[in-house]
Amino acid sequence: MTLAEDGSREEYALADITKMSGSLANRVYEALREAILQMHLPPGTMLKKQVICDQLGVSRSPVTEAITKLAGEGLVEVVPQSGSRVTKFSMSEIREGAFLREAIELAAVAKVAAERSEAQMAELNRNLRLQAMFLEEGDEIGFYHEDERMHEAILDYTGYPKLNVLASTGWIQVNRARLLLLPMQGRAKQTHVEHTAIIEAIRNRDPDAARDAMKHHLRDLVARLEPLARERPDLFD
Repeated sequence: MTLAEDGSREEYALADITKMSGSLANRVYEALREAILQMHLPPGTMLKKQVICDQLGVSRSPVTEAITKLAGEGLVEVVPQSGSRVTKFSMSEIREGAFLREAIELAAVAKVAAERSEAQMAELNRNLRLQAMFLEEGDEIGFYHEDERMHEAILDYTGYPKLNVLASTGWIQVNRARLLLLPMQGRAKQTHVEHTAIIEAIRNRDPDAARDAMKHHLRDLVARLEPLARERPDLFD
């Protein structure tokens, strides 16, 4: 057991890997990645391998493998003579990711609006209702998950399977930073309004309206994050 300076047991907010599938290293990776993306491990958090080993009941090998994989994704960085820590946000990387995301999602949503099936439309409608349900319950994390699923679904519906693979790495820092905005008063509700406009345009088979609605939804993300970068220098490089 690893103890903190005050004598208490050190722990991270990690999921139970016994409920996951896959190799041991992959399960450790998924637990750490989810904690980082959900801000349970905030930017700048030092990752102590022995704490992770003790908490998850694993040896150092799968933890080292998991951290190496996370470093390759830019979620973890190695600090010389200190160990590893969760990467802080970089506005330059966020701007680049937002640029890439906008370019791909505008093309994707226009294609989906022109070609969508009734089954796909039903799934999008169901997703929108789930978003509303989480909003009513005040569950911003649940809302965030459905938000992500909506965007993933639109990319899936293009029929190009590599798009979601690109999304999972190309704008991973954007997705992580978006969680900072959800506590903002009324932001989640406004996001739902924007999602409704996107799905309505897809329902109407209107590629131009779908592209415009998606552009409006994505365009001001960086502008909303700029003030946070100034207010929270502890989270940003």
